[in-house]
Amino acid sequence: MKSFSLTKDERILKRTDFIRKSFKVKKRTFPHFSVIIKPNSLGRTRLGLAVGKNTGKAVQRNRIKRLLREFFRRSKDKFPPSRDIIIVVLKGSDPLTYRQVFEELTPLLV
Repeated sequence: MKSFSLTKDERILKRTDFIRKSFKVKKRTFPHFSVIIKPNSLGRTRLGLAVGKNTGKAVQRNRIKRLLREFFRRSKDKFPPSRDIIIVVLKGSDPLTYRQVFEELTPLLV
């Protein structure tokens, strides 16, 4: 049975993992997000979120992080294996719904 949880192993937690250089980096920009996809040698896909204070107050930042984690949790089996996915929320992102996040980030799944 497939696990829908988001475990600690599936998160990028260390600063060094965020800034690690890689030659095969893909960067995609969307209206509200910039996404960096890097290969890793761990055999699993991991998620890293970068939501700066320019995004809004803490309530709005936490909501965006919850929505992004939910998107990753529901569709993590559709991402390519052994990748680090870093999602940077761009300045001035409006309050988003899950549907908007899903529609905007769905092209990553292909």
